[in-house]
Amino acid sequence: MTTDNNVQAEALAEVSVNIGKAGTLIARAKTFSTGSRGYHASGKLVLNGKTYQTNIQLVEVGSKPQ
Repeated sequence: MTTDNNVQAEALAEVSVNIGKAGTLIARAKTFSTGSRGYHASGKLVLNGKTYQTNIQLVEVGSKPQ
């Protein structure tokens, strides 16, 4: 699925740290308050038995309106 500006509506973000894969989040298309476009995901991941809250931003370079 794509939006009007040809940005895919969802993307998978696999989160890894130096000891292995921590999990997978679904990043949804977002227009940030600056006008830049990209993806954003937030959630909780379990790593070595501990739960961590995380936020991920994927910002398209050059997408901010001039």
